[in-house]
Amino acid sequence: MASLKVEIVTPEAALWTGEAKGLMARSSEGEFTILPQHTSTVGDIVPGLVRVATSSGEVGFCVHGGFFQVGPDEEDGVTRATVLAGIAERVSDIDVSRAQAAQEAAEAQLSSGADLDEAARSLAAGALARAQLRLRLAAAR
Repeated sequence: MASLKVEIVTPEAALWTGEAKGLMARSSEGEFTILPQHTSTVGDIVPGLVRVATSSGEVGFCVHGGFFQVGPDEEDGVTRATVLAGIAERVSDIDVSRAQAAQEAAEAQLSSGADLDEAARSLAAGALARAQLRLRLAAAR
């Protein structure tokens, strides 16, 4: 029987590794699903929900962008799908109060009227987008 090994990794840690029935996410070209025996491919992942379907249910990850790679595992020939994300966490681990505080701080910084240079404005806008994504995914669970 064909199988799929999935890894969700960030620079800090491997968030999840295991056998899966499928991996669902969204790239800049649209939604996609990776199943066992999927053809080798590489692509981007846009910020959003990455879902891993397992035999015991679905695991959701809040991914703030990254890349994915699919190909045969050299050791055992099964299909391996790896998600490489700069920032990601399990949806079940989202700290809602921390995300709300981050959203409020970013909104205050952006609306303060202070003369923010382009880099500071970009950092604040990124922080706001990450906080809003966390809150949206936490509310949907």
